[in-house]
Amino acid sequence: MKKSIVFAFLLTSIMAFAQDLTQPETDPVITDRIAQWQDLKFGFMMHWGMYAQWGVVESWSICNEDWINRNGANYIQYKNDYQALNTTFNPTKFNPDQWAELAKEAGMKYVVFTTKHHDGFCMYGTKETTYSTVDPSCPFSSNEKADITGAIVEAFRNQGFWTGLYFSKADWHHPDYWAEQWATPDRNVNYDPQKYPERWQSFCDFTYNQIHELTHNYGDIDILWLDGGWVRPEYSLNDEYREWLGCKGYIQDIDMPKIAAMARENNPDLIIVDRTVHGKYENYQTPEQQVPDTLLPFPWETCMSMGDSWSYVETDNYKSTNKIVHLLVDIVAKGGNYLLNVGPSPEGELPPTAVNRMHEIGKWMKINGEAIYETRPFYPYCDGKIRFTQKGNRIYAIYLLDEGESMPKSVKINADLGKSNKVRILGSKAKAKLQKTSDGYLININGDVNLEHAVVFELK
Repeated sequence: MKKSIVFAFLLTSIMAFAQDLTQPETDPVITDRIAQWQDLKFGFMMHWGMYAQWGVVESWSICNEDWINRNGANYIQYKNDYQALNTTFNPTKFNPDQWAELAKEAGMKYVVFTTKHHDGFCMYGTKETTYSTVDPSCPFSSNEKADITGAIVEAFRNQGFWTGLYFSKADWHHPDYWAEQWATPDRNVNYDPQKYPERWQSFCDFTYNQIHELTHNYGDIDILWLDGGWVRPEYSLNDEYREWLGCKGYIQDIDMPKIAAMARENNPDLIIVDRTVHGKYENYQTPEQQVPDTLLPFPWETCMSMGDSWSYVETDNYKSTNKIVHLLVDIVAKGGNYLLNVGPSPEGELPPTAVNRMHEIGKWMKINGEAIYETRPFYPYCDGKIRFTQKGNRIYAIYLLDEGESMPKSVKINADLGKSNKVRILGSKAKAKLQKTSDGYLININGDVNLEHAVVFELK
């Protein structure tokens, strides 16, 4: 072919490829795996790192942005002291088997663990940096569970969990991300990658190699959960996300096509969640600390902390069991999954209040799990205090009880239940009858329903 034709062909191919990256994944191997993930409904997340020793927000307190409060501390000294926390991190009470058993009892089906947050401290056996739990600079390195990620993956896998690994694309400890030659005005790279391409390539290689370790050294990983949405290619930007790039607006493209191909070398059905970078490598979306108002037209997961903080805070304010159950039901009714986070203590223990909540959630799930797992939404999803799910020929109407509320003797349903004519109450000996009315249905209850948090009516 003539050179002009060859050039035109290559340009067309490149443009088509770039456009394809803005579209959702269509590979049936991966879309089928996403559908299987949607059946799991309830996951367990742990934000854990050396920051737990101070009981401060994970990583962010060393970021120089004006919304961050360091209580008047000198920034340089604070940052130096924070970055030295690796030398005192020694969670000798860490017992991942207990964590996995508790999460299973709570009815959770998958786990996502923070292998590295933005501060760059690695909770796994990396060879790319000495800033990790396995390096002699960390006192926990002599412990048999020093590769914390490996220990967690093994423990949860033994309990039948899907395993997911959180990884921050940004790394505030790496000299080719926050370079020492320049100030760090915000969360972003502090030099122009286009002006120093060799330096940026060094960081890209580092990131690639670390993700290679995570996706090749721990068996068949199910989910690669990437955070740090400001590290993204230019084509993915709009006005909202461009603001994340801070005062300099540097584009931080780490070559996700190359990373994704490598990550799936051994795991062709690996789910990749490149958070907020909509398109081919955000296999499901992750609204944070919020629940959408209605059904979303794509796979999604609400990630939410059990307390006010993602990371360990001794005096944290935890959501009640009633609130958590209601959130789970509401999310599932709208077609989502619920990823519930707990921050372990610096000693390596789950906080007692969180443990108690998980026991109580498990009691509710043991009775009502069939209305949660492997279900799909049923229109209208919500009707006052009722949430709907469906599975096969069964519709589940889930009545959300307020704290201390007793189940009413009758429940009005405005949804079209089709040919449903039978009803039973999960976990109760009380009898119920379904009555068709001129504008919907009534469920009439005979007997006391002594259940907490939410009552599930199975309709056939």
